[in-house]
Amino acid sequence: MLKIISSFVLLVMLSCNSAVKENANQPNIMEIEKKNLGSLLALYPKPMTVVGTKVEGKVNWLLVAHTGIIGHDRILVSMSKRHYSNQGIKELKKLSINLVSREMLPQADYVGSVSGKTVDKSGVFAYHIGENGSPVIDVSPLTMECNVVDIYETEGFDNFICTVVNTYATPDVLDHNGKLDYTRLKPVLFEFPTYSYLATGEVIGKCLNLDKKPGMCAKQPMAADGIVRLSKIEVYPEYLEEYMKYATEVGEVSLRTEPGVLTMYAVSEKENPCMVTILETYASQKAYELHIASEHFQKYKQGTLHMVKRLTLSDQTPLNPANQINNFIQ
Repeated sequence: MLKIISSFVLLVMLSCNSAVKENANQPNIMEIEKKNLGSLLALYPKPMTVVGTKVEGKVNWLLVAHTGIIGHDRILVSMSKRHYSNQGIKELKKLSINLVSREMLPQADYVGSVSGKTVDKSGVFAYHIGENGSPVIDVSPLTMECNVVDIYETEGFDNFICTVVNTYATPDVLDHNGKLDYTRLKPVLFEFPTYSYLATGEVIGKCLNLDKKPGMCAKQPMAADGIVRLSKIEVYPEYLEEYMKYATEVGEVSLRTEPGVLTMYAVSEKENPCMVTILETYASQKAYELHIASEHFQKYKQGTLHMVKRLTLSDQTPLNPANQINNFIQ
C-alpha cells in the first residue's frame, strides 16, 4: 500500500512541474535547466603563481595562472610562446613556482603586465638562489623548485612538464606537525574570464569524512550592522571545568553551522582562569539574533546560568574593518 501511495505522489509531482523533461532512459530523474556556453574552458579559478628563471644570466619573473598536476609527481606549467621566460626555461631546464600571497599580489600583477624583453624585472622581488639553482622569492609563502623533464607544444603555447626537486615554506603556513596548512597559506586564485583575483575560502569539510564530522560552513560577509563584541565572563571556580565544556561545544557548533557567526575566540586570564573573555564577531544583527535563538546557544545559556558569577558584554569598533579575523577548524 505504501509503495502505491508513493508512486501516486511522485506522479502528481511530475505532472504539476513544468520544469521536468521527459527522459527515455531515466524517466524518473528531474533535469535541471542548464545553458550551453559552447566550448568554454571553465576550469577556474586557478592558483596564482610567479614563475622564476634566468634568461641570459639575469633573473626574470612571470605571472602564470595556467598550472596543473599530472599524476602524483608532475607539474604542468603552460606559458604562451611569446613570453621571454620561455627561452631561459628551455635552456636551463629548471624553474621555480612561487605561490602568490595577498601581500605580494601588486608586484605579482606587475610582472605579469610587462615583458622581460624590455623591462628588467629582476629587482621586483627580494630573492635568493635555491639549492637547485632557481631564483626563489623570499616573501612567497610557498615555493617549489622544479626540473623540466618534457615540453609539450600546443598552438601558441609551451607546456613545461616538471618534477619537484625542493619545496620551501614559511613557518607560518605550517601546522603543528610541520605540514602545509592551506587555511593559513590562503593562496591567491585567478579567474580568467573576468581577469579577477579571488581569495581561497574556509575548510568546509574533510574529504571522505563528511559523514563523520561536518566542516565549517561558508561564511557571510560583514554587513554594515555587523557586531564585534567582547563577552567578559567570571565563572565560579567549582564550575570552571564544566563551564568550559559547554563553551567549547557552543563555539564549535556555532562556527561549523552558522554562516553569520564569523568569530568565537575564547581566552582566560593566566592569573585567574575563572575570568574568561570571548571575542565574538557576527556578520549582521540578524545573524546575532539567529545565533541566540539557536538550539545550541540556548543549551549553553540555560546549562551555565548557575555557573556564571558575572557577565559583561562590550561592543567594539574595529580600527581597521578590512583586517578581519579568519577562523578555521582543523
